[in-house]
Amino acid sequence: MRAHGWSVTRLGEPGDVLELTESDLPDPQPGQVLLRVRACALNFPDVLMIRGQYQDRPPLPFTPGIEVCGDVLAAPDGPFPVGSRVIGGTLLPFGALAELALADTRHLHAAPTSLDDARAASFTVAYQTAWMALIHRARLVPGETVLIHAAAGGVGTAAIAVAKATGARVVGVVGCADKAAVAAEFGADVVIDRLEHPTLDALVAALKVALGRGGADVVFDPVGGDSFTASTKVMAFEGRLVVIGFAGGIIPTLAANHALVKNYSVIGLLWGAYRFRAPGLVDDAWAALERLLADGMQPPAVSQVLPLDRAVDGLVELAAGRTTGRVVIAP
Repeated sequence: MRAHGWSVTRLGEPGDVLELTESDLPDPQPGQVLLRVRACALNFPDVLMIRGQYQDRPPLPFTPGIEVCGDVLAAPDGPFPVGSRVIGGTLLPFGALAELALADTRHLHAAPTSLDDARAASFTVAYQTAWMALIHRARLVPGETVLIHAAAGGVGTAAIAVAKATGARVVGVVGCADKAAVAAEFGADVVIDRLEHPTLDALVAALKVALGRGGADVVFDPVGGDSFTASTKVMAFEGRLVVIGFAGGIIPTLAANHALVKNYSVIGLLWGAYRFRAPGLVDDAWAALERLLADGMQPPAVSQVLPLDRAVDGLVELAAGRTTGRVVIAP
């Protein structure tokens, strides 16, 4: 089949290398489905793949868009009959920034009926990442304090939602006043604007005030750089610092003697690895997130829904760090 969508024929910045084309899709094989895309949520890994900087490098040319809400158009076998509305990950190189996409049935779930297409498309990657980081890896318990960097972004708002639904206190860090308003509205108890605390020492001082004498029981850090360094200086006894990524562009180094003396842990989290190495944990996370959603957890914060022909605009804004919540493309 042929589908109208965006194609990456060479690596580079999203604004330079994406082309709107008609591409051929193969017929789905056993264990796969062909989807009509209802909505595609943009993720920072999409930007990294387009640049050639992500750990997974699909062959050129490829259609980006790793997260989808769509209708099953063809299914040789498996749990989702034709017509099913599903969400989850796509099967690159046939991603969801197009009218049609391919997906592996192991990485799909029935879309929650309580979520519209844009929020449903935004539910998998960010909320799974937040749950795996905070609950599975950091063992967050009610009453603890969580420090969330990039708290107004897609994965940051998901982390706020999961932390608050778990009964934690949340301190968020953002990059400007507008983002501070978003994080506060989404449920962060205290929000720190980095523009008001531009140096590392100033940020640490602000964090100490916000966190109190106990410090941060859990840190959720998708930024790296100074955000990571500042976090190490405000860790609680037996705190857990979860490394999610390095959106700030700088991969920090850890002084292991500092972790020893302060009795805190540094934990890595690459959610995508669980899909292949421990899929049962992904299913457990999904069941837990469905229960939390039914019990009133905040759904995804969607800031923009753009048509397919404006997908590059959304990716450029995401790459520049100017977005809040989730940016969704709706073919």
